[in-house]
Amino acid sequence: MLKKNEEYVVDIIDNGFQGEGIAKIDGITVFINKAIKGEKIRIKILKVQTNFAYGKIIEILEKSANRANEEDCTTYKKCGGCNLRHIKYEETLHIKKAVVENCLYKTLKRNVEINNVIGMENPLYYRNKLQYPVGVDKDKRPIMGIYSIRSHNIIPTNECFIQNKKCQIIANDIFAFIKENNIKPYDEENLKGTVRHIIVRIGVKTNEILVTLVLNDNNFKKEKELVEILTKKHKNIKTIVKNFNTKNTNVILGKKTEVIYGERIYL
Repeated sequence: MLKKNEEYVVDIIDNGFQGEGIAKIDGITVFINKAIKGEKIRIKILKVQTNFAYGKIIEILEKSANRANEEDCTTYKKCGGCNLRHIKYEETLHIKKAVVENCLYKTLKRNVEINNVIGMENPLYYRNKLQYPVGVDKDKRPIMGIYSIRSHNIIPTNECFIQNKKCQIIANDIFAFIKENNIKPYDEENLKGTVRHIIVRIGVKTNEILVTLVLNDNNFKKEKELVEILTKKHKNIKTIVKNFNTKNTNVILGKKTEVIYGERIYL
């Protein structure tokens, strides 16, 4: 019987659709974050359910040849933005193919042969929509970044290797303006504060940019100054909007949107 906090040495027999390693202990499936098929690992059990359990890596005893260098990203081990960066890109394509095959098998009850996944020439900086939560840290200081895994704790993020570079620069400029002008970020503990999210979208072909500020109230100071700064520095910005979301919810956007620069477009 598995118990929480016990340690085991396991062989990783497969990877799940989110990149987690899969092991078996006494017939119980154990999911281990950031473990790779073919590795031998010492793990610690974190949580035990009826038919499965979760563990974490204590020590990698035998490393997979498909393990990639993830040290260039300072937030990968903490954030929930992506989950396959510890695996070499070519191998992630095989994992994704296997996920599709497994889904089809479960649905159709037969094997279906599918083509290999077509990879990207450069699998970096490819996302055309950035959405960063804005909040406060434990000392109530402004913070912007990405939620950590399975939580609403914000991991400070200056650079993300899957977000478009231009979108990141704009988000950083907005956050700097928020701090310089003492605009209050949203505090989930008391449901107060002004700025909840910064969203930046860019057209892959046109390079046209839409900026959305998701607000909890209408107290965004020096709004016109921000518009002037952004549009002067970033000529491709075509529209800037305020979206209001005052509900205590995980949904990012509210129903009311107000254009403060450019033409109205639909979110």
